Amino acid sequence: MNKKAIGLLSGGLDSSLAVRIMLDIGIEVIALNFLSPFCTCTRKGAGCKSEALKASKQFGIKSKTLFLGEKYLEMVKSPKYGYGSNMNPCIDCRIMMFKDAKQFMIDENASFIFTGEVLGQRPMSQRRDTMSIIERDSGLKGLIVRPLSAQFLKPTLPEINGIINRNRLLKIRGRSRKHQMALAEEKGIYDYPCASGGCLLTDYHFVKRLKDLYRFQNPISLNDARLLRVGRHLRINDRCKIIVGRNKEENEKLEKLAQAGDYVFRSTEHKGPLVVVKGKIDNGAMETISTITAHYSKAPKLTKILVEVCKYPDYKLPPQEACSLDEKAVKNLLL
Repeated sequence: MNKKAIGLLSGGLDSSLAVRIMLDIGIEVIALNFLSPFCTCTRKGAGCKSEALKASKQFGIKSKTLFLGEKYLEMVKSPKYGYGSNMNPCIDCRIMMFKDAKQFMIDENASFIFTGEVLGQRPMSQRRDTMSIIERDSGLKGLIVRPLSAQFLKPTLPEINGIINRNRLLKIRGRSRKHQMALAEEKGIYDYPCASGGCLLTDYHFVKRLKDLYRFQNPISLNDARLLRVGRHLRINDRCKIIVGRNKEENEKLEKLAQAGDYVFRSTEHKGPLVVVKGKIDNGAMETISTITAHYSKAPKLTKILVEVCKYPDYKLPPQEACSLDEKAVKNLLL
C-alpha cells in the first residue's frame, strides 16, 4: 500500500475536516466529489460542485467531479436496501458512490478511500451494520477510512499496514457537530456551508412529484428529473401532466428544458406562465390546460383570452379561447 488516498469531498464541514486530518498525517489526497440529479446546494448561488472545488483549492489538492446520471434514476426507483427519509435510498446511494470511487482509486493508483462520515450521525447509512454492508457490496472491505469516527470502528487495512497511525484519528459519534465546529476553528477551517442541505429526495413535496413521475412514465430521463425542480406541476390525467412557470426565470428555464414533441401553451394577450405539457393530449385535456394557462395569467378573472399552443419547437396549432379555471379545481390537480 502507498500513502495516496481518494477523499470523498462535498465541501461541507465533516468532509473538509477529514481531508485536513489526512493531509496532516502525511497522506497524499485526491478529492472526489459526486453529483446526482437530486443534489441541492446549501448556499444561495453555490452548488455542490462549487463547494467541493472551493475546498479543494483551499487545501491545494487535485479534485474530480463524477455525475451519477441515469443509472442513479433507475436505482432510486427500486433500491435494494429501501428508503430512509421519504425516498432517500441512503445505503444504495453510498454503495453506488463507493463503487465509482473504487474505480477512480484504481485509475489514480491510490490505496484506499476516506470520508467524513460520523458514526450515528445519520440514522440509516451511518450505523455500524450498514457501514459494513456498504463496504462489502462496494468491494472495499477494509479500504474505507473514516477519520472522524475511526476510534469507534475496527482498524482498516491502511491502519493495520502502518500507512496511517490510528492514534492520530478521532473518536466522534452522534448527531451533534459541536466537536467538529471546534476542531474546524482549531485547524483554520471557517468557510463551509451549513449542514441543512443535501438531497431533494428527503423533501416531501419534491418526492410527491417524483413518485408521480415514476408511476406514469417509464423510463424517465435526466431532463424529466431536472423539470421536477421547476414550476408548478399538475397531473391532468394518466397520460398527461403540465409544468407551469411561476415567474420569468422559470419560464425561461422551462423553454430551455422543453423537448421536441412537448406541447407549449402561453397567453398571447397578457403576461403569464409558459406551460409545458408532457405526454399526450386530447380535446378535453387541451381545454383544461388552456383554462389553467388563463388562470395563472395576469388576465382579469372570468375574462376570455387567447392561448397560443404549439408543438415544440415550432409547429403551431390553432389558438384556444379560454378563461380561468376555478381555484379549487386547479388545487385538486396540483402535485
